[in-house]
Amino acid sequence: MTETRIWLSPPDVGELERKLLLEAFDSNWVAPVGPDLDAFEQQVAEIVGVRHAVALSSGTAALHLALVAAGVRQGDTVLVPSFTFAATANAVMYLGARPVFLDSTTESWNVDPALVTEELRRRCAKGRPPRAVIAVDMYGQCADYEPLVDACDRYGVALIEDAAEALGATYRGQPAGSFGLAGVLSFNGNKIITTGGGGMLVTGDDSVARKARHLATQAREPFPHYEHRAVGYNYRLSNLLAAVGRGQLQRLDSMIAARRETGRYYRAALGDLPGVTFMPIAGYGTANGWLTCLLIDAERFGASRDQVLARLAADEIEARPTWKPMHLQPVFRDCVMRGGDVCAGLFERGLCLPSGSALTEHDRERVVAAVRAVAGTKG
Repeated sequence: MTETRIWLSPPDVGELERKLLLEAFDSNWVAPVGPDLDAFEQQVAEIVGVRHAVALSSGTAALHLALVAAGVRQGDTVLVPSFTFAATANAVMYLGARPVFLDSTTESWNVDPALVTEELRRRCAKGRPPRAVIAVDMYGQCADYEPLVDACDRYGVALIEDAAEALGATYRGQPAGSFGLAGVLSFNGNKIITTGGGGMLVTGDDSVARKARHLATQAREPFPHYEHRAVGYNYRLSNLLAAVGRGQLQRLDSMIAARRETGRYYRAALGDLPGVTFMPIAGYGTANGWLTCLLIDAERFGASRDQVLARLAADEIEARPTWKPMHLQPVFRDCVMRGGDVCAGLFERGLCLPSGSALTEHDRERVVAAVRAVAGTKG
């Protein structure tokens, strides 16, 4: 019998989401306004522990508006981790600004706070401070915010938290998304919860929330006719998708628990293999288990990361390399990079294993069997 394909991080939706979606549909609240949208924003704001949440069409839209709120303009620089998804850097480029890429730490794979502090000191001493710093919570684990917040406060630079992968994670007891001027969440199909697409800007700053909401609705002024005094964007989430998100939020804790359990399973089942090391979990917080990632030392393991990927693919199992750093991407080849060896090594050896919240015991057994089957086969 042919086995069904195992996906890396597929949507996990069911009858609850279907019920809420159909109720929203039957109510005829199908536009980017409605009771489900209002409730979804309120519920996310409560989970993150901030006053405001603005539901948007994508996490990238939320990043864009957060940077606008931070005052980023053409010609500015923004400090960005190199080890991230392209959307983090793309949003900087939308505004005509330039990302300055920084390396990661081996302790958490997140941006190195010492590099951030040094770059802020160096640029401010020359009278050319960056307009903002973006920290990314990699694979559902928060960056080290204590030194990042201290450095940004010291030099008067806005901090934006890209928590696209990290809803439900914490840093020293504080929820992911609640740090800095604004946080950003993603509800893409592969995230911890999904609306089939969409994102959220979360903030404790009243003016940031007002500006984001205004710009996301084409910057329409409060007149009976269509009046516009700024260029806006069509960035609002629909009420229908918000209804799906409300159903997902009710299951958030159980979906996080399922992903964490998968991570524990992989560590127990593969941790004895020579040359296999998992992404470290920093002691300063709790990760949400979005993806379980590991590194393959080809010499010790007896096979390369790419050989493992090939075997998984042959067994109908989707897996991926970890993020290719931005400073190695052709589109950003002219941007400044500080450091680079750590994140380049993470990409060269890194592997993301299937981690969806609906993964079965049999699915996990298949993944483990495929990885173990490659060990020691080099040459």
